[in-house]
Amino acid sequence: MGDARDNEAYEEELLDYEEEDEKVLDSASKVNGEVVKKGYVGIHSSGFRDFLLKPELLRAIVDSGFEHPSEGKVPSVQFSFASPPVQHECIPQAILGMDVICQAKSGMGKTAVFVLSTLQQIEPSPGQVSALVLCHTRELAYQICNEFVRFSTYLPDTKVSVFYGGVSVNIHKDLLKNECPHIVVGTPGRVLGLAREKHLSLKNVRHFILDECDKMLESLDMRRDVQEIFKMTPHDKQVMMFSATLSKEIRPVCKKFMQDSSKALGSLLGFEEFVRSQGFIITLFRAILIFEDANVVDEDLNLGPMEIYVDDEAKLTLHGLVQHYIKLNETEKNRKLNDLLDALDFNQVVIFVKSVSRAKELNKLLVECNFPSICIHSGMTQEERLTHYKSFKEGHKRILVATDLVGRGIDIERVNIVINYDMPDSADTYLHRVGRAGRFGTKGLAITFVASASDSEVLNQVQARFEVDIKALPEQIDTSTYMPS
Repeated sequence: MGDARDNEAYEEELLDYEEEDEKVLDSASKVNGEVVKKGYVGIHSSGFRDFLLKPELLRAIVDSGFEHPSEGKVPSVQFSFASPPVQHECIPQAILGMDVICQAKSGMGKTAVFVLSTLQQIEPSPGQVSALVLCHTRELAYQICNEFVRFSTYLPDTKVSVFYGGVSVNIHKDLLKNECPHIVVGTPGRVLGLAREKHLSLKNVRHFILDECDKMLESLDMRRDVQEIFKMTPHDKQVMMFSATLSKEIRPVCKKFMQDSSKALGSLLGFEEFVRSQGFIITLFRAILIFEDANVVDEDLNLGPMEIYVDDEAKLTLHGLVQHYIKLNETEKNRKLNDLLDALDFNQVVIFVKSVSRAKELNKLLVECNFPSICIHSGMTQEERLTHYKSFKEGHKRILVATDLVGRGIDIERVNIVINYDMPDSADTYLHRVGRAGRFGTKGLAITFVASASDSEVLNQVQARFEVDIKALPEQIDTSTYMPS
């Protein structure tokens, strides 16, 4: 029975979507249940206790090995509190109900903001959904739900469930009828279907959250679903949106979901002196706060949400990540990859390719060369994906060949090398791919094969947009620069 439950958990964690030309995931199942960076500013250099969080939340935070948002060692889990601008600037605002748009690099703790601020504010009522979190993949929904469950350990009256397709809708209907959760995490398709059929009531939602919001709003089909869901929720609610990549074009779209912040003024004015006494600075009037590595913009109070663009686009690549490229011909890729895997020290490595057929062939070649390799792609059966994902997640296999199926969201702490066997199609995709290594500010290595003029063009776009100088891979590379000590 234990194995069956484990398999169910892994099955829920697997992605159910592929590249842009694949159909958008519509998926759900039920889940019940760090590195120190140099200082940004002094005003928030305090622990989680100074955020005035509930004692039950503080206890769960300590149980998870966290004490300070800006200090502490990185745990061997996917959730990190190690990005000062994200937690220090967002959490005090978010727990007071302000709308937030936040862009910050992958693996730096954005999830903490909406998980903690939602659990802090929520007052569970039987049969009422108070918070709704939407994201674009099954895997990401599963991970977010697990974080809510983990940090609500000592809030037994708060129930959390996850909803996505690929699971019998009757299971979800029964769950909503008999054990209605207070926090719903899911993908737009299944959530919308349940809401349209009146099985999921959104009339009491007080917190509306989009993770990887750019991915959800850039796709017009998914945006329409999100908008329809949004219209089913009350006008008076908190809206929070997060992503590692948030282009200037998509930001105005995000802000259309935000309400006039003047509604927060009354409560903020009432709490101003109290909050200031705790060491927080609440931006009540027009201000631009400039930090060493963060741009925090809170425009006129009556014009919109608090906007936080941590590091902005120029510095979104991870601090502990070493990045190199190799120029070669297409026919030289296999030999070079073989040489790299022989020469490099690594815990686990993810190799990205551009298609299902290439994933199959490359994995076959690596296995024939006696490398501990597996692959995951949309052409596999659910059972195969489950087995392969579990094997890699648990460290039984050290090499994963994949398409962009695992380009976003997947968090496997042992991965310290990413190889772009095929160049991604955009700078954004590059950023998300290499973000699988060097997470939470730890060390990692990204190597990209450049085999054509179009590959060079994408590499130049990456360097220009993120202001990073990616050099050719040297003959010898110091292991200490990319292997955790």
